[in-house]
Amino acid sequence: MTVEADDRDPPPDGREGSWLACVECGTTFPPFAAVRYRCDECSGLLEVRYADPPTFEDFRGRGRGVWRYAPALPLESGVSLPEGDTPLHRVPDIREELDLRALRVKHEGMNPTGSFKDRGMTVGVAVARRVGVDRLACASTGNTSAALAAYGARANMETLVLLPAGKVAAGKVAQAALHGARILEVDGNFDTCLDVVDDLATRGEAYLLNSLNPFRLEGQKTIGLEILESFREEYGTVPDRIVLPVGNAGNTAALYKCFRELAAAGALDPDDVPTLTGVQAEGAAPFVEAVEAAADEVRRWPEVETRATAIRIGNPVNAPKALPGIYETGGTAVAVSDEEITAAQRSLAAEGVGVEPASAASVAGLRRLREDGVVGADERVVCLTTGHLLKDPDAAAAAGADTEPVPGTTEGVLDHLKG
Repeated sequence: MTVEADDRDPPPDGREGSWLACVECGTTFPPFAAVRYRCDECSGLLEVRYADPPTFEDFRGRGRGVWRYAPALPLESGVSLPEGDTPLHRVPDIREELDLRALRVKHEGMNPTGSFKDRGMTVGVAVARRVGVDRLACASTGNTSAALAAYGARANMETLVLLPAGKVAAGKVAQAALHGARILEVDGNFDTCLDVVDDLATRGEAYLLNSLNPFRLEGQKTIGLEILESFREEYGTVPDRIVLPVGNAGNTAALYKCFRELAAAGALDPDDVPTLTGVQAEGAAPFVEAVEAAADEVRRWPEVETRATAIRIGNPVNAPKALPGIYETGGTAVAVSDEEITAAQRSLAAEGVGVEPASAASVAGLRRLREDGVVGADERVVCLTTGHLLKDPDAAAAAGADTEPVPGTTEGVLDHLKG
């Protein structure tokens, strides 16, 4: 793995040794002096940098959840529900089926609104308050809207969510509605929604809280910190590989940044950095297409379709940050069918782990890579599942068993069970 040096001098008004840096040209900016999402010089993506990246010792005695890792974040505290501290499940039947040395499932569906998005929102909404904006906005396939609506409500801020009309699971729309967001159904897909939100933000009409916002990914990198701490506690080492679904590729970028910072601080041997492996649905796989071609850019897919609605995205905006994470850790990316995703969702449910379809893509991808010999039997693997089963109850019902009508008597029930 190549560790990028984060040792540029921060601007003089950088807050507590943090600043923004362009991942393309390296230009630096104060973190909170102005609202910006891209580089003023080249329009490249921005990343939060720190003069002194923390080690695991800096987290001792700080409680649990996302804000346990405040020394690795741009603020000391945030708008919290609270979030993080999600379980790392054992799935012995799937591990035995795949014949792996170790397999754990990091279930991000156990966050307050039911997805990993809460980690980014606790930081992102706190930064929004810090810079003094009064309206929040996001484009969403569902989970981002639910999280932003909840954290916006907590912060008492106006919230807009733009959703592709007819393409978002009802459970997610209901969350956003109940938390008081204004829901705008857009004639177009997710990428159309993001184009509009990006333009609104550029015009100063709203503060963008999609993962194009660099502060969002700071919260999401705590997934990696939790995985490493838990794995070290149990196994005395770190996982060999982390497999995760890819939509906008924010988590891939965030985990890679987490590992780079730990390596730069001397808290993680560069040779021990987990291999990052991305999984997409076949009907929405522009990131996989780029990885298979060893490309430095992702070609936007104008049309995408999959039952895994949370990753139904044709233009992953964080690809410039995420592709290096795949390449530099020796990883790969794979596309799986909707049928494989549903089979993996059922397998996880059989072990008591309830996830939405997009989440199950990680296990479906691991199955495919194990069958192809890409993943070895001696590997310790973590699969990231990103959203709760009840995020998409219609998909869960379709994947589950049918109901069985019975008479309203005990004898009738017993006769039915015998038959």
